[in-house]
Amino acid sequence: MSFVFPTSWRAQVAIQTVIQWQRENPNQIEVIFNVFKERDYDIYESCSEQIEKLKYEIKTADAIVIGAGAGLLPLPALPIPANALKIFGDFIEKYGLSDMYSGGFYPFETLEEHWAYWSRYIQVNRYENAPRPVYDSLYRLISEKDYFVLTTNVDHCFQKAGFDKKRLFYTQGDYGLLQCCEPCHRQTYDNRALILRMVEEQKNMRIPTALIPRCPKCGKPMAVNCVPDDRLTE
Repeated sequence: MSFVFPTSWRAQVAIQTVIQWQRENPNQIEVIFNVFKERDYDIYESCSEQIEKLKYEIKTADAIVIGAGAGLLPLPALPIPANALKIFGDFIEKYGLSDMYSGGFYPFETLEEHWAYWSRYIQVNRYENAPRPVYDSLYRLISEKDYFVLTTNVDHCFQKAGFDKKRLFYTQGDYGLLQCCEPCHRQTYDNRALILRMVEEQKNMRIPTALIPRCPKCGKPMAVNCVPDDRLTE
């Protein structure tokens, strides 16, 4: 598989993995990359130089602005992993879903079924998933700096890793919040307790009707705070 994986990507993954391992296991072993071609050597050397340059820029910067997108996500748009098959198995069998993300936009016939899926999805991606190591590594690099994060990610992993929420701006919302679907007002509401109840009490791919969230002001259905248009409440 490594022979069809682009060398430039392979070099970045290899070097970053070694750096991460050496940080966690200092003074254990010396790692030497054995490459086949001179071109491969040049690529690895270039990647190393870029990493060293970035480390220097971070170290000497007065302030740092981080832009983060889907590359840091737990990959919900990839095929549903084996450990999640048991969570979404019934929806996969009934609707032929291939990934978690697109399943969230399936036009389910009832709100009871819609929220049965979404509650499982939010539980997995917002309340259960630990941050990927990259979040912890990034925080260690910049935690002593004056920093600010702009991100399209809605999984809360920055805060889970220790980033100050006052230094974060989620441009596409937060899976942990609900808002009016219109919206008739701009307030958002924490959904943790309700989502966990939905997961616990649902049967036959449906939540109890009484758990369907409705706007406390206009009575219309609530939506997850990741509406992909100008209805997003920030």
